[in-house]
Amino acid sequence: MATVIDTTGGRTPALRHPEKQKRPDTPVQRKPAWIRVKAPVSKGYAETKKIVRDKNLVTVCEEAGCPNIGECWEKKHATFMILGDRCTRACAFCNVATGLPGPLDPDEPRNVAVATREMGLEHVVVSSVDRDDLEDGGAGHFVKTINALRDEVPNTTIEILTPDFLRKESRFVDAVIDAGPDVFNHNLETVPRLYLSIRPGSRYYHSLRLLERVKERAPSQFTKSGLMVGLGESKEEVMQVMDDMRSAGVDFLTVGQYLQPTRKHAAVERFVPPEEFALLETIARAKGFLMVSASPLTRSSYHAGEDFQRLRAAREAKLRTA
Repeated sequence: MATVIDTTGGRTPALRHPEKQKRPDTPVQRKPAWIRVKAPVSKGYAETKKIVRDKNLVTVCEEAGCPNIGECWEKKHATFMILGDRCTRACAFCNVATGLPGPLDPDEPRNVAVATREMGLEHVVVSSVDRDDLEDGGAGHFVKTINALRDEVPNTTIEILTPDFLRKESRFVDAVIDAGPDVFNHNLETVPRLYLSIRPGSRYYHSLRLLERVKERAPSQFTKSGLMVGLGESKEEVMQVMDDMRSAGVDFLTVGQYLQPTRKHAAVERFVPPEEFALLETIARAKGFLMVSASPLTRSSYHAGEDFQRLRAAREAKLRTA
């Protein structure tokens, strides 16, 4: 039996998503067996939750209603979400609350770094909400967080999952690149045709250009992007996005099943079976991505550390035998 996990912090959908209440209800399909997950009840889960609460931190795991929270938190793996818990966008797929954000927490970069040390993370993923209200879109806060991590846990590799910094000066993005994260991740999320309905506040080619800019400015920095499937896209459209990513120099790709948070969010058009994900992974590897994760439960940071460490070990082994 599937277990319902409350990751809303006690907020009802109506209070969490007031901006979506005028949208018509959409049907919520029953999840197939390969999507269902166990409720988080382990000791490791409780320990991770305590660290997050003690440091007054926000995680994507909770705010986005990630189905993998039980597995990841049991291992003391968490994806931190900086810049607050209110997003200035209202994407149709996203479970993060929308609204007027509060002021930045000056202690947040340091708290992320200390929590990373206490969890013993060898690879940390730092994401954020969109902050269109800030002059730099939150870029400076990303830089402070990266610097705090370098000071506190110098041997931990850092992956950032950034907003698109739409309509922000390029110098702000350059500062984030120059801070030197090991992986610069920005998700395209869906195919261009669906942007207007699924990601209306964003621009496909701007997001693509952001990833390209990272490679131009820091060629040795790994870039990463992700896609959701099950929103009505075609296989051909997905393959075209893969080609666009490779043209922009994207190294890593994640592909996962879109899961509908509430009736006010975009509907799931279909649940993509595991064998189709396996095919997409084969196609992506053939297109030249260095690392690919494609499965129904894949998310941007799911097993990101293990995948990155394996890639780094393989590269080091190749250099030793060259």
